[in-house]
Amino acid sequence: MKKTAVFINKLFLDHQPGFQHVESPERLAVIYEQLARPEFQARYLFPKFSAATPEMLQRIHTPAHVARVAATAGRPFASLDPDTQTSPQSYEAARLAAGAVIKGVEMVMAGACDNGFALVRPPGHHAEADRAMGFCLFNNIAVGARHALDALGATRILLVDWDLHHGNGTQHSFYDTDRVLYFSTHQYPYYPGTGGVDEVGVGRGKGFTINVPLRGGLNDRAYLRIFNEILAPVARQYRPDLIMVSAGFDIFVGDPLGSMAVTTQGFAGLARILTKLAEELCDGRLFMVLEGGYNLEGQKDGVLAVLAELSGHGYGLPVNGADNKFLSQGEIQIPGLNQTRDIAKKYWNI
Repeated sequence: MKKTAVFINKLFLDHQPGFQHVESPERLAVIYEQLARPEFQARYLFPKFSAATPEMLQRIHTPAHVARVAATAGRPFASLDPDTQTSPQSYEAARLAAGAVIKGVEMVMAGACDNGFALVRPPGHHAEADRAMGFCLFNNIAVGARHALDALGATRILLVDWDLHHGNGTQHSFYDTDRVLYFSTHQYPYYPGTGGVDEVGVGRGKGFTINVPLRGGLNDRAYLRIFNEILAPVARQYRPDLIMVSAGFDIFVGDPLGSMAVTTQGFAGLARILTKLAEELCDGRLFMVLEGGYNLEGQKDGVLAVLAELSGHGYGLPVNGADNKFLSQGEIQIPGLNQTRDIAKKYWNI
């Protein structure tokens, strides 16, 4: 079995974005309740961690943005974006969320754990350098990736984003560099409006952004096919030092914000593909960060299934999502995938 570190803290429940907001504390509360069970306490590591400093946040964000979020501390309510509100503890929760990712990549890079999952909120992948956006205050995964590059000796990071929504902030953070390869699957056209197939990077980063815009309704087999046929061959050519994942569970079949059809088995299959790629390419170094997911039961079950795959206990998949057996019933049609493939072929052998 593997040493899987899980990052949780009750402060994340104190971020209150507003009455009946879908990005609610209950998203984490239902997961934390399960993780308190003795079998999970024995199975996973639960490290202590501290909040990211303003200097760490400013590796990705402008000083003005960090100060703007900091100014909300202690205030009953502040609105930073039409979708993004804060409560008295939001700033500290956001700093701690980024700090969890920093600690996680430190542990993975040092071999203190094999892999890990930061179960944090507020989420992060929409946050831009200079503004909060789409429920996100600071870009947790981007802050962690930049820390790995600047302080931990990483030279190439594969950053995979399977959230329902395109991670505009993460893409823009690394759009001009080849040190991060950003790969995103997302419903399109949809919020936030970015993530078109022709967005491939600029300068040294050209070809190191791969967007897979998708219509709604796609199921487990569709996602597994994309990961096996597009992501896996690119990853093997890129040969990252570290794989990081923006894990959004709003592609679940019952999520209120989306129209995808991924099940708990599908999440386990995606985790298995990524775990095997990490084992093959970078000594198993894999770190996941929670993003969206608004069906409480679907997100809870999906997270537990992913953790089972990360730790080597396995979810008990009826098919092996890493070896294409799921295609045995006939190849599923994915509108637009050929266009993605044609553009990616300009930079990668797939």
